[in-house]
Amino acid sequence: MESATDAARSAADIVLTLPGLSVIIEAIKESRKTFQRMKSYAIYRIAETIRVLFFMTLSILAFNFYPVTALMIVLLALLNDLPIIAIAYDNVKYSDSPEKWNMRVVLGIATILGIAGVISSFGILYIGEEMLHLTSGCIQSFIYLKLSVAGHLTLFVARTRGPFWSIRPAKVLLLAIISTQLIATLIVVYGIFLPPIGWKLALFVWVYALAWFIVNDYVKRAAYDVFDHSKIIFHR
Repeated sequence: MESATDAARSAADIVLTLPGLSVIIEAIKESRKTFQRMKSYAIYRIAETIRVLFFMTLSILAFNFYPVTALMIVLLALLNDLPIIAIAYDNVKYSDSPEKWNMRVVLGIATILGIAGVISSFGILYIGEEMLHLTSGCIQSFIYLKLSVAGHLTLFVARTRGPFWSIRPAKVLLLAIISTQLIATLIVVYGIFLPPIGWKLALFVWVYALAWFIVNDYVKRAAYDVFDHSKIIFHR
């Protein structure tokens, strides 16, 4: 401990720099918070991989259409970096019991969110092509904005077990998502590097993504209830 002799300190594996044992309690709390952030990232990252890769692959194989260009993929990756870094500073609730990985739950929730993302992406493709009759370039910009906005909204879904509003996001995370999505919106509205779609279509994408965000949050909570119920049955 902090008041130990120099000989005891040099022989110890861990030296407490503050008096008392409260530092150990704080370390356990912080470690459990870190675990929650890692879990949020894992669910988000797996869900996004399923959503983007499956949607692109199925679009190419089924419709012979490339929904996004190579430049759009690069922009998606670049604008993803800032929110991903900000996850490390997010507000979380630590568990009162020791944490451990339950990959069945992590993969299950991520897969459900990913599949919902694929369905919503094909929905926006159908709207752009069959209802709005956009050109192929505008459809790609249309889809790019949807993938970008919906992807970061998925992070708000993945970070909580309950409703997305149950834990207030950290200011740094909220600012990172708002700033990157503002950039993504301005890129497609004014045609910076990409075919322009204008404010009207961009607003439609935002409303569409927000609607699916509410649906995904409900689906996530329902999925957690299913996993919790199956866990009880399994233990019995």
